[in-house]
Formats: sequence, structure tokens, C-alpha cells
Amino acid sequence: MTRWGIIGTGKIARTFATALQGLDNSVTAAVASRTLENAQSFAEEFGFEKAYGSYEELARDESIDIVYIATPMHKHYEDTLLCLENGRNVLCEKSIALNAKQAEEMFAKANEKGLFLMEAMWMKMRPAYLKVKQWIKEGRIGDIRYIKADFNNFIPFDKNDRLFKPECGGGALLDLGVYPITFAVALMGEPSSIETHAHIGSCGIDLSNSVTLLYPNGAFASTTSGFEIQNRNNAVIAGDKGSITMGDWFFCSPECTLYDAEGKQVEDRLFPPEINGYEYEIREAEKCLAEGLKTSRAVPPEETLTIMRIMDECRKTWGLRFPSENS
Repeated sequence: MTRWGIIGTGKIARTFATALQGLDNSVTAAVASRTLENAQSFAEEFGFEKAYGSYEELARDESIDIVYIATPMHKHYEDTLLCLENGRNVLCEKSIALNAKQAEEMFAKANEKGLFLMEAMWMKMRPAYLKVKQWIKEGRIGDIRYIKADFNNFIPFDKNDRLFKPECGGGALLDLGVYPITFAVALMGEPSSIETHAHIGSCGIDLSNSVTLLYPNGAFASTTSGFEIQNRNNAVIAGDKGSITMGDWFFCSPECTLYDAEGKQVEDRLFPPEINGYEYEIREAEKCLAEGLKTSRAVPPEETLTIMRIMDECRKTWGLRFPSENS
């Protein structure tokens, strides 16, 4: 049995807690919020044993095996370090940090303390994604020449929403773009260079962006993300012997389809989630803990850091820095 703690009680924490409830080996041990009232309400709804009115109290709870960090982006760094300093293993929501420097420090601290740390990139544990990787490994589409992946979700501007606030690590790149970039890098490796453009709004964050990853052999990946339009958000992986598509909302799509070089459908697979899709990353973290691993093979730190460096380069090109990076 794995005893879970959750820091944060927002929407993503609720989704994660729902998955925990449905797993036989997961114990909803403790939850922490900025107020005890919120924590108690969350604990009652999802069956947590303890509720804390501060993150520090939960981090010091030695009965907890691992903590899921579900706070806003700009808090991931300090909340993760708080847990690691107090001896807690951590599964941190994506993007794991505001920049590569923070992420490097987080993994260094986990290594120093001999603790487990993983970015909660749930896409990489989902069955449809794993089937796509299998097809590619088997050579079903040959050498990858092109990837197209988008995540554009129309969100009306709200100055009070963290997504539009630079001080909260707002913008489309870290919240949405991390998915298609991770998808491309996981399947094609680290690019040799990137080309990127963004629409920076008056609020000081990227409202939309495009990132093209370029590879020495001429292959490339084209990604977009943003809050200004609504896309189907599917993905295409094209090789010299065939292609693969993933359904709408590719990063959590249960569907993947394989085509031959002439575009004829060869195989179509559908993997409905058992609960809500978060169960797979929970199981991955629990499996790593059971095996005594400090990092995940599914979401290795090296790849997480590569993604962070790519996003750092994008923001540097755009001239976008978060307030906390200016100090």
C-alpha cells in the first residue's frame, strides 16, 4: 500500500484524488491547503485520513510515502523542495518548474536526499501513447520524418486567472505547449535547433505560440499551443513507411491509428481509461517506489530537463521572463 499526500485542493487535485480512490493499493492519507477549512472539506469528500492547514505540516508527516504537488506552476519549485527537505518522495504536476535552473535544483535535491522525484506527465503512461511507441519501435512506420501536435484551448481573458499572470508562470507554453513538445522529444529525441514565434499579450504572457523542432537528418516537429483558438488538438507522426494518428486531445486520447505508406488504415486501437487516466501515472510512481527507484524510466529527469531547456530558449527568443527570474 502506498500512502499519498496531496498539496493543493484545486481542480487537478480533485481529478487526481478521484483516481486514487479507485485504486486498491493507494491510500488517501493526507491533504494540505492554505486553509484548514478547505483541506477538511477536500478530505471529507475524497476520504483522506488527515487534513492540514499548511503545506509544512503535511511535508513533516512521516507516515506519507509520496506527495503529489498540485499547486499553481510558480509554486512547484518551493513546494517540491519543501517536501524533499522533509524526506518526502514527490510527484510534481507539469510543468515541473518555471525554468530549467529550478528543475535542475529540484532533481539535485532529490538525489542528495535519496528520494524519488518525477514530473506528472500523465500522457507518457497512457495505453494509447505506449501503443504508439510500440508501433514505432517495431518499425511499423519506418524512420520518423515529421510530427504535428497541437494544444490550443480557447480561454477568455481573465486578469485574475493564473494563466494570464506572469507572476504565476502564466502563458500557453508551460501550461499547454509542454505536451506537444514533450510528445515530439520523447519520440524523436533532442532537436539540434528550434524556430519559435509567439503572440505576447498586453498581460505579458504568450497567448499563443508555435515551436518547430529541427533535426540534423532533416526531420522536424511542428507544435502549437495557445488560449486564443479552439483546435481539435490531435497529433500525426509520419515516417517513411507509414504514419500514426492520435485522436483529439492527443495527450489524453484513448485512440491511436496506424496507416501504411499509401495511407491505408492498418490498425486502430481504443484504450478507454479505467478511471480517468490519472491512474496510470499513480501506478508508475508506486511501481518505482516499490522497486526502490529514485527516478522513473517513463519520465526520466534528463528528458524533463531537455523540455525545460527548450521552453527556456523559446521564452528567451520572445523576450518573456517571469518576475521571479528577474531577481
